[in-house]
Amino acid sequence: MAADPIPTIAPNAASPADPSPPTLPPIAPPPLRIPIFRAVWVANLISNFGTIIQSVGASWMMIALSASAVHVALVQASTTLPIMLLALVAGAMADSMDRRLVMLAAQALMLVASTALALFAVYGHLTPWLLLAFTFLIGCGTAFNGPAWQASVGDMVPRPALPGAIALNSVGFNIARSVGPGIGGAIVAAAGAGAAFLANAVSYLPLIVVLLRWKPEREARRLPRESLGTAIGAGLRYVALSPDLRLTLGRAMLFGVAASSSSALMPLVARDLMAGGPLTFGLLLGSFGIGSVIGALRSGWLRARLTTEGIVRGSTLTLALGSVAVAISPALPLTMLALAFYGAGWVLALSSFNASVQLGSPRWVVARAISLYQMFAFGGMAIGSYGFGMLAEAHGVAGAMLAAAGLHGVGLAASWLWPLPQTGGRNLDPLGRWTEPETLVAVEGRSGPVVISIEYRIAPANAVAFLNVMDERRRIRMRDGARNWRLLRDLADDRLWVERYQVPTWLDYVRHNERRTQADAATGSSIRALHEGEWPPTIHRMIERRTASVPSSDERATTDLSPPLTDPTRYS
Repeated sequence: MAADPIPTIAPNAASPADPSPPTLPPIAPPPLRIPIFRAVWVANLISNFGTIIQSVGASWMMIALSASAVHVALVQASTTLPIMLLALVAGAMADSMDRRLVMLAAQALMLVASTALALFAVYGHLTPWLLLAFTFLIGCGTAFNGPAWQASVGDMVPRPALPGAIALNSVGFNIARSVGPGIGGAIVAAAGAGAAFLANAVSYLPLIVVLLRWKPEREARRLPRESLGTAIGAGLRYVALSPDLRLTLGRAMLFGVAASSSSALMPLVARDLMAGGPLTFGLLLGSFGIGSVIGALRSGWLRARLTTEGIVRGSTLTLALGSVAVAISPALPLTMLALAFYGAGWVLALSSFNASVQLGSPRWVVARAISLYQMFAFGGMAIGSYGFGMLAEAHGVAGAMLAAAGLHGVGLAASWLWPLPQTGGRNLDPLGRWTEPETLVAVEGRSGPVVISIEYRIAPANAVAFLNVMDERRRIRMRDGARNWRLLRDLADDRLWVERYQVPTWLDYVRHNERRTQADAATGSSIRALHEGEWPPTIHRMIERRTASVPSSDERATTDLSPPLTDPTRYS
């Protein structure tokens, strides 16, 4: 919870923390009936086709350039590694900047990299490491585009429609994955990998056009934008002090390590286990994609009947069995069927993790939470891709797939020890009841450090209950930016307790308070119920001052002796 548990109110006034009367949730329209979401979704579908075609071309090009299983597996790793490395920066930019412009810049980077890759391939200048470098650059574009796009979905559709929109994004990607590999394999077989890379470059153009035409409504920014470093720190702090998000990210990483086996080793499955070529590879990818589409389309039906954890457990078991089936399959149709089930489990699990992160994060930090989720999930995939490549080289492709099945078993066991939280019922909208207090001492946004102390009167019999609820208060305070949080008890008055914490500047104090959510209000209500007396707790807001002589006239320009500003530009 943010600072100031109670604004100054009359004793008999209604408590601002009292929950609002319950209302029925609004019925959200289907996401595809929302014009901007539909336009971006269709453009993304086209771009996804290009991505899949490029992936087929890159994987098969690597087989032509190198016989090393590690090099083949590194094609997948080079695409996912940038997501792990750049996730925090990408998320901070998506929360702090215009998300549309971030997506446009990312699309432009991928367009340039894909075009250059196509030219190098057409003129015969590609080497294994140069191919990995270009796929790494394309992965960098994906890393910056992902958090901005996924956070923008919440700007395009109402919150009740968010899980459905996330599932539709998975449907779009996996429609491309089901058909794109066959198209990519045909293009590679007929015209070479260079043509596949060129097709990917062209596929970015529709989305660029849609983003250029989209003029989203933006709320007026009352506070200045956080610096990149501050925004990254705030996102890390929020997730680190949110147990539900930490648990989801850890589970997603474990899942990503095990699930990477299929995508990393599929070219080798086609070549070594199925004795096929690019068309066989395309058929395997297509089967995976068809299963993913079916899984995504059935996700709504499953969500109505199972918990998030139930969906993830079922998906993990499906992937484990699918890995075993791929390893021992004697025929292409059986392998294709196993990969279809694998794809369904893949998309159901990842969309469940994604929805859990988005529904468990308030809007001010959602892109950073998504980026951290991507860092953990895709970082796990990058690690797994390399590890399974090494296993395939040492023990064969079948042995690596069996090892993946065992790792999925570990993930299934972890689901019983650390089940995923149910976050959909928590209201993370801003509480919106805090107003910036007037001060007699002049302060500006940069003034600080600011020290807050709040005095409570608690009956000795309620001391244990107070300590328990203040433990949650400490977590919320520090999650939202407080530092050096302390709880003190007066030695001369056993009913007097003092909560004290610090923020670097007055502007940080304002941000800290405005980050309070509706779900946080329950903690404040519990504290107020324990506080004695008809008056609210006493709040002291203090600014640290060095002990020194009165500043000279030159120094006055940099101190806080000027009158306080009251307009919204005071912090600029």
